[in-house]
Amino acid sequence: MSSAEDFIPYKRQEMSEEESIKNSASFYEFMNTRRSLRMFSDKPVPKKIIENIILTASTAPSGANKQPWIFNAISNKEIKHKIRIAAEEEEYKNYNGRMNEEWLEDLKPFATDWNKEFLEIAPWLIVVSRVIYNEVEGQKSSNYYINESVGIATGMLITAIHHAGLVGLTHTPSPMGFLMNVLNRPKNERAFLLIPIGYASDDAMIPNISRKKLADVSVFYE
Repeated sequence: MSSAEDFIPYKRQEMSEEESIKNSASFYEFMNTRRSLRMFSDKPVPKKIIENIILTASTAPSGANKQPWIFNAISNKEIKHKIRIAAEEEEYKNYNGRMNEEWLEDLKPFATDWNKEFLEIAPWLIVVSRVIYNEVEGQKSSNYYINESVGIATGMLITAIHHAGLVGLTHTPSPMGFLMNVLNRPKNERAFLLIPIGYASDDAMIPNISRKKLADVSVFYE
């Protein structure tokens, strides 16, 4: 049973309906400029920015507030090289047999292949991992709604990357077990996503594609 002492007052800045509409519209316009990039500059990104981005992601809600995530931030060149080599081995298999023809056809607008040089060019990689269970002194405790919680935190991470003036790519080399091996992570962690982060290169290009309209992604019951 919880008591009154277990809770504290919720405080936040109030805004009018007009301000809320204006803020929501301007934030949408800002986020609509976010794009996934594969063309990175090798310009250094201060560690403090990465720390702030991770802290922002960690404000995400989670099942029973267990916060079942770890953000592995890598700038070490040797480790990035190991990750690239292992990722390209898996991606080569994907592009040469694992992925069916429909999948390969869907990827054509992005002009991708198994070469992932951006994994070494980008100044930072963040490997997001799910913590399947906690273990302290041999005692295990459960985490809840792990995929949902980590997914929400990752979305907030991507938003924070854009807000900091950086670019990223949601990279999913499959299978991703090699990431935990390269990073020597404990057995209760599973790789969820690999995100290269940095500044866009001066010659960066993006696919000429569009997002779905509001009517295509929403249903209102009024």
